[in-house]
Amino acid sequence: MTLTVTGRHLEIPPLVKEQIEKKFARLERVLGDSALSAQCIVGRVRQQHVCEITMHVRGDHTLVAAGRHERLLSAVGAAIEKIAQQAKRITGRWKTRRRTAKPTAEVAAAMPAPTRAKRAKAPASPVVRARRYAVRTLTADEAARQLGDASFLVFRLATTGAVAVVFRRPDGRVGLIEPEP
Repeated sequence: MTLTVTGRHLEIPPLVKEQIEKKFARLERVLGDSALSAQCIVGRVRQQHVCEITMHVRGDHTLVAAGRHERLLSAVGAAIEKIAQQAKRITGRWKTRRRTAKPTAEVAAAMPAPTRAKRAKAPASPVVRARRYAVRTLTADEAARQLGDASFLVFRLATTGAVAVVFRRPDGRVGLIEPEP
């Protein structure tokens, strides 16, 4: 975030600029990378310091606040507090307005019907949770021998310790699925 600190009819000492930047660091924690730029204009009206802050945030949002106090840093603090409230409100909106995934039934209903007759006749198969079983450590050849009449077998490779699957292919041979390293 780029911060511009300007004094209107008064000189701002470097020490005060540093303290203003520290106060703005708190806003950066709330907004993160969403804060694009900020302008802080400090002036004096009668016996009070006036701080006007304009902050540009992603999504064409502009946060504006003004603070008045006899002390300069108190005026800046009041304005930053108002901006922080606006920032919390806008980040809350961003979080609640995030789109959530649609349930699969709604997605399937929204999709056009398949053009092939084979796909149109196939019934939708729901996921059924199978019983749990212990994953044993085997070699690929041992797993293929223990496959038997089952359609697949999940095991841990003896050489690498990674989880792998052997399965019965449509042509009758045994296939092996290994994770990529």
